[in-house]
Amino acid sequence: MTENLDAIKIQRKTGQENFTFGDSPVNIKLIDFWQWSQADLLSNAARGVLAEFIVASALELDMDVRTEWDAYDFKTKKGLKIEIKSAAYLQSWKQEKLSAIKFRIPPTKGWYADTNKFSKEIKRQADIYIFCILDHKDKRTVDPLNLDQWKFYLLETSKLDEKLKNQKTLTLSGLLKLNPLACTFLEIKPAVEKFEMMNQPDK
Repeated sequence: MTENLDAIKIQRKTGQENFTFGDSPVNIKLIDFWQWSQADLLSNAARGVLAEFIVASALELDMDVRTEWDAYDFKTKKGLKIEIKSAAYLQSWKQEKLSAIKFRIPPTKGWYADTNKFSKEIKRQADIYIFCILDHKDKRTVDPLNLDQWKFYLLETSKLDEKLKNQKTLTLSGLLKLNPLACTFLEIKPAVEKFEMMNQPDK
């Protein structure tokens, strides 16, 4: 029998799924793993995924589950490709000073999860970037679930290409020099829709 190595269609889970042993459920549920592995929302890895979720929620995107390692993070119904970047001043570990705000923005060979193939062209794969900053500086009150503590900056990829060429990192001061559109959580969707309207291809 030929092995089926097609991409697996990932189904959304509830968290109530049991681990099993010997074809029988054991007293461990998937939500136990989630709580164990994802409780630290200030960690760089978890915060980055959380930022993606926040933006996807703001845009009301019809996305069942997250795709890992795709060429870009989201595509809107009108085809706009979006890349999400996140940063924060605070970390969960003991700090001597606030973390510097810095983003990775290198041109890449995009990898596509549905085909397991890389694009031939090295470039920034998305149409726009949304830079998400957990803009809070007090560890006593920081809460990544509080959307008032976040700032969002929208920037066309064309500006990154024009001004920064193949530059791989971008500081907050460098980002602000490019005049990005600053948004609150509720302003993300209308800002993206305005960009889509202004950049529709000529018919």
